[in-house]
Amino acid sequence: MDTKQLLQHIAIKQLIGTLPETIETMTMDSREAKSGALFVCIPGYTVDGHDFAGVAVERGAGVIVAERELALPEHVAQIIVTDSSRALGQLAAAFYNHPSKEMQMIGVTGTNGKTSVGGIIHALLMELGKKSALSGTIGFNINGNLEASANTTNDALTTQGMIHRAKNEGCSHMSMEVSSHGLVLGRLAGVEFNTAIFTNLTHDHLDFHGTMEEYGHAKGLLFSQLGQNLAEQKQSILNADDPWSERYAQMTPHRVFTYGIEQPADFKASVIEMDGAGTHYTMTCAEGEFHVSMKLLGAFNVANTLAAIAALSAEGIPITDILAALAVIEPIDGRMQKVETDLPISIFIDYAHTPDAIEKAIEAVEPFKTNKVIFLVGTGGNRDKTKRPTMAAKASKADYVVLTTDDPRDEAYDSIVNDLEKGMTHGAYACIGDREEAVRHAVQQAEPGDLLIFAGKGHEDFQIIGNTKYPHSDKDIAIDEAKKKFNLN
Repeated sequence: MDTKQLLQHIAIKQLIGTLPETIETMTMDSREAKSGALFVCIPGYTVDGHDFAGVAVERGAGVIVAERELALPEHVAQIIVTDSSRALGQLAAAFYNHPSKEMQMIGVTGTNGKTSVGGIIHALLMELGKKSALSGTIGFNINGNLEASANTTNDALTTQGMIHRAKNEGCSHMSMEVSSHGLVLGRLAGVEFNTAIFTNLTHDHLDFHGTMEEYGHAKGLLFSQLGQNLAEQKQSILNADDPWSERYAQMTPHRVFTYGIEQPADFKASVIEMDGAGTHYTMTCAEGEFHVSMKLLGAFNVANTLAAIAALSAEGIPITDILAALAVIEPIDGRMQKVETDLPISIFIDYAHTPDAIEKAIEAVEPFKTNKVIFLVGTGGNRDKTKRPTMAAKASKADYVVLTTDDPRDEAYDSIVNDLEKGMTHGAYACIGDREEAVRHAVQQAEPGDLLIFAGKGHEDFQIIGNTKYPHSDKDIAIDEAKKKFNLN
């Protein structure tokens, strides 16, 4: 790409040296630098990209974007900017020629439900015969081909690259989980969303945001960034049952559609019935009253599907077509996912790692409970500690609780489980820091007819201890232990 044309998209404080005529590639990882590369120095929490500019130059980078002048060879051009993270987003969008403008982009934000809503929309679109991409916690999915992803919301360069790939592979839609971290850190810079969805706002990430007010404000950036051009058809899909929706509705001039169960809404659910096979409810909207059947479990998935229905309906897809697709799609991987086995117990895998999500996971199985509910709950090390007692308090609604860890990182097991234990409201529980041991213990407590929920890891097949990822699957460990217990090997 022409270098001067690319650099027109950022505010430059100072230009040092002579620019090459073209830029062949961009990177923020010095290990990926090569001849013809532009390297952007990003200050991070643990490392500073400015410290690796020399490595990028050694590997061939000819242009460095930085927040301060660096001691580099004279033949290397330095672009000094005020905020290199912001510059990265602007440069990345321009480098890939603003691919989001050529697709229907759907952003989903909220504490809980982002993965489910994004996954439901993606699955519905695929079932409806459309080409679709999905980016989020589970990974990057293009037309059914899944790749691993490092973050819920990737850095701006990776994000633009993914959208570019999706466009080139013919996708008409791309759904993205939008985290509060991603919004605050500018990872969505240059992404032109058509539809913005809000699920809910509950206690989480206060180690990063400080207060719920700041956390809520961060989520609202998605709606304010839809822009002011009313010649473009854009819409916000807001949860009427969450009071933050009123504030988010004020942040955008575009169309607002609401959904909910408790409060009046444009898409409202009632007469909710659940069994072991799925959920059924009545939906009322402007087009009339509809019976909805789905394989997904829980009232929270009623809300999630309402959000997805509202989003696709706002784009003009007939509701009858949406509901026909919804009836056949499978539960989202690791989100209140029932593990199909021949065991005399029922095993569910979920990603619940907030107090609200834990409460809703237990409520989801209550309608078909015949014996005990055993709930395993863990939380990550070196993360928001203030939510831990409340998580255990919500887990106490189960008959037996196992308190453990998710990704302990550098925090001691005892530190994590002791914080959780402070919230327990009954004595039927165990504290076991080692997660594999905790999963096996939970299964050992089970009797025929019991329901077991393993929360916190969901689809993940690893556990982070220290700085290392170790293989770990709640599902595989639970099935292995259950087969031994019930002599099914």
